[in-house]
Amino acid sequence: MITRTKHLTLPDTYPLERIGRLEELLFFDIETTGLSADYTHVYLIGCTYWNGEGWDLIQWFADTADSEAELLHSFFAFLKHYKILLHFNGDGFDIPYLLKRCAHLHLPFDFSAVTSVDIYKRIKPYKKLLGLESLRQKSIEAFLGVTRTDQYNGGQLIEVYQNYLVSHADSLYDLLILHNEDDLKGMPSILPILNYSDLLEHPLTLIRQQILEGTDSAGTIRHILELVCEGEATIPVPFTAATPPVLCEATGNRLTFAVELYDGTLKRFYPDYKNYCYLIAEDTAVHKSVAESLPKSARTRATAKTCYTKISGCFVPQFESIWEPALREQLKDKLSYAALSDVCLADPACFQAYLRQLLRHLGVR
Repeated sequence: MITRTKHLTLPDTYPLERIGRLEELLFFDIETTGLSADYTHVYLIGCTYWNGEGWDLIQWFADTADSEAELLHSFFAFLKHYKILLHFNGDGFDIPYLLKRCAHLHLPFDFSAVTSVDIYKRIKPYKKLLGLESLRQKSIEAFLGVTRTDQYNGGQLIEVYQNYLVSHADSLYDLLILHNEDDLKGMPSILPILNYSDLLEHPLTLIRQQILEGTDSAGTIRHILELVCEGEATIPVPFTAATPPVLCEATGNRLTFAVELYDGTLKRFYPDYKNYCYLIAEDTAVHKSVAESLPKSARTRATAKTCYTKISGCFVPQFESIWEPALREQLKDKLSYAALSDVCLADPACFQAYLRQLLRHLGVR
């Protein structure tokens, strides 16, 4: 086994104290000869850590086919000094892979003493909102404008490692080490991506709301509810996301939502339709106690689809009922509306609930 150490110069781009004390944090990444831990093995584990003054890198490399157990012993001995393990998709691959290899080699190691922080899992709910092509580390680096020199991925380097075991060529060793080193240098560099979850997973403060009026291409007057809110975290790259009737623009610590309102007539449906009659000429439902005084030719038994009254005005879309009554165009419509006069966003609970609805509608999962 080869142990390699190196001092790194990493940019200070994210307040790591949000995660934990610097001396408690350990970034790690592994390289394997395949995806299945039942038939392949780990040949390289790398970590970056805070030395009190800056960042250092340590890598354990299996230079022979039978070095895996020694590599695992060294890594887990080092891990004992840390409380928080940071990684990219380690919950999905790296950690379960190492646990399987330990079980296969009858090694008594696990991750129970550390808290796992997976950058991949933290940003996954925001893939659509941010317009990310994928959730691969290189894709996030590109989104943040991080430069990468490594031209290989882990799968391509499996053959390189196989060739290294035969030749022990320094050039092949350098390729393998560089890929892992760049992944580790890339992880702290992509930490600013966590600002998006830091901003959106905590309550936002509504600082302005207003109704804007305009006309569409057909000359029809449209009304927009504009909501401007702020949070404590600052995002590194602005974004715009739109799924009608909602548009969101974000920059710094501010989000601006533009919600298209419905101008016209909607229906309020009543669930106890058996107690109502439908008035054909008026296109409305009334309670049967009222309808009894009307000619039978003017009324009929209401059904679930015809048991409604109509309300005209300006309405706010809601994707789950917050404000009542909830109005719809048709009975089965998922999207409902509340009269603008009934909507109170000054209530913090209502505002936060509506904000979550808007974000889910825009693709946050």
